Amino acid sequence: MEIISKNVWLVPLFPFLASFILGLVLFFLPSSIRNIRRTCSFISILFLSISMLISLYLFWQQITGSPIHEFFWSWVINKNIILEIGYLIDPLTSIMLILVTTVGVTVMIYSDSYMFYDQGYIRFFCYLSLFTASMLGLVISPNLIQIYIFWELVGMCSYLLIGFWFTRPSAANACQKAFVTNRVGDFGLLLGILGFYWITGSFEFQDLSKRFFELLNHDQINLFFATSCGILLFLGPVAKSAQFPLHIWLPDAMEGPTPISALIHAATMVAAGIFLVARMFPLFELLPFVMNLISWIGALTALLGASFAMVQRDLKKGLAYSTMSQLGYMMLALGIGSYKAGLFHLITHAYSKALLFLGSGSVIHSIEPILGYHPNKSQNMSFMGGLRKHMPITAITFLFGTLSLCGIPPFACFWSKDEILVNSWFYFPFLGFIAFLTAGLTAFYMFRIYLLTFEGDFRGNLSTKFQFYSFISIWGNPLFGVDKKEKETFSSSDNPMVNKNILHPNESDNIMLLSLILLTIPTLFIGFLGGPFSFQQGLDSDFLSNCLHLSISSLKNIHYENFIGFFKEAIPSISIASLGIFIAFFLYGPLNSRIEIISRIDKLQFISIDPKSFFVSLYNWSYYRGYIDHFYDLFFVKIVRFFAKSFFLIDQWFIDGIVNGIGILSFFGGESIKYTEGGRISSYLFFLIFCMFFLFFLYSYII
Repeated sequence: MEIISKNVWLVPLFPFLASFILGLVLFFLPSSIRNIRRTCSFISILFLSISMLISLYLFWQQITGSPIHEFFWSWVINKNIILEIGYLIDPLTSIMLILVTTVGVTVMIYSDSYMFYDQGYIRFFCYLSLFTASMLGLVISPNLIQIYIFWELVGMCSYLLIGFWFTRPSAANACQKAFVTNRVGDFGLLLGILGFYWITGSFEFQDLSKRFFELLNHDQINLFFATSCGILLFLGPVAKSAQFPLHIWLPDAMEGPTPISALIHAATMVAAGIFLVARMFPLFELLPFVMNLISWIGALTALLGASFAMVQRDLKKGLAYSTMSQLGYMMLALGIGSYKAGLFHLITHAYSKALLFLGSGSVIHSIEPILGYHPNKSQNMSFMGGLRKHMPITAITFLFGTLSLCGIPPFACFWSKDEILVNSWFYFPFLGFIAFLTAGLTAFYMFRIYLLTFEGDFRGNLSTKFQFYSFISIWGNPLFGVDKKEKETFSSSDNPMVNKNILHPNESDNIMLLSLILLTIPTLFIGFLGGPFSFQQGLDSDFLSNCLHLSISSLKNIHYENFIGFFKEAIPSISIASLGIFIAFFLYGPLNSRIEIISRIDKLQFISIDPKSFFVSLYNWSYYRGYIDHFYDLFFVKIVRFFAKSFFLIDQWFIDGIVNGIGILSFFGGESIKYTEGGRISSYLFFLIFCMFFLFFLYSYII
């Protein structure tokens, strides 16, 4: 253990070396990249697998009672400041290392097949390895300065990967949006770090918390300043983990390749914000206002994310808003002091969401040859349906991920989400009400996604009119309002018949299916760690008490005597999830999407719907993301541009006018005076003496 503990820096180093090697290949062997694709992916997977094995060993050592290890090397030495770099091995670190490496390996295996025919295959794996290396470096960081360095590296890698297909204008805009939005949060994070260093004189996690506690006990801290620093520090996780109001980048990030969406939403970028709040939890716990802010921001984010996901037609964007909602759950749990539940939900959600995103990638990969290689079609659920018949393995694994995210036992997310619901209700009933309402919405929109994608009849071979109508119709009647463009597209198609060329999607290849099956295992079983079991005897009780604020012998929210008592307490959460699933089946079940029923409709009844009706307004509010993007575009983009243009005109006509005017006056003045010169010295002397006497007289008169 001693040798491994002293060489933990190898965990992020291996994927970094893989990225470096692939970068050299791209630079020195650009003409040979077609022949060595498999070799490059093998290097990335192998190096990250080595990091995973080291992480597993560290995790086991932490479980069996190994103490916390902390190592430092001097980096910057000055009279007034000393900066050190190093690594910290504790239960939280070991858990996050396992999470990042296991999800990362499965995503890389999946990407080998998914991206094989892409021209940027090696570049993709180069970025992917650097992304995982940056996240692993962030996880093992022992101080805020080192975390900030890797924090920015994670942001840079997300920029590169979201905009991987940079020739698409939408992808280029999406990566810029993510980068700029995160700069807002990162600036606040930097100010918060500097503020706490000003207060405590330390960047180290343990020293910072201890000194802050001592200063607070001796009333030597300006509480308003400390709270302001806490809010600024929290601003970084708000942006990175897509919390309201800096959540706007997350759905647009779906422009990147689907494996990147899985990695971002499961184990890297969005997990970084939750990890930092968990790491700084002892400090935030001393600031009640900051804790309340975290809880309310989390609750609002959870509710908004679920509301926006309800009517999305893009498969990946629906899952993206689901991630936003679940991240809100985690922040809510941390804000109310339920540290264990928040971190536990981070783990269970990561595997479930990685499974769902890779499942969506399998669907898109099979749909694209039929509908064309464009996100507006290949990711639109109105062009799907009935895929369970053609892609059974993808369908069943996607269903498992859906059931987990809905909170249905015995799947993983049930155990963590149920704990958050109970704790939030006991903490403050209104927060509990929001959490329970969000749980019902989650079950509704997740099964809506599943039903529209995998059940019913395949709509990819239908005309545009038929596809869209079969998507929104319920027994021949529209559910909610539709866009003007969609009405025009729908109305312009007169023949609601099946297209002549009948094509059907096929199941993905074995490599992609292997990743789905591997992620199904933790989706099914990892949640049992939070169940009312007693098999944990013999393990070290300090492991989870250090990391999750409870002992390993009580790895549950309440000490239930048996399963009957446990499930009695879980009845409310199961009931609200079941209600959401029932409503989804009622509205989007196979019966309502059958071609035979919808084909009897001759006229487009939805065109006559009152556009100002409540349901149309509600639909549009959800579909257009609460108009938050429009609000930002109006009050930040357009107003900033207006002031920029105004200041440009002021600079051009006033500031530059003064400078240019003085130059022009000097020019004309010189031109005018030169004609008064006659070349006679006596005239010059007379004028000089006259001016001297005049100035002397004027000065004497004034005094």
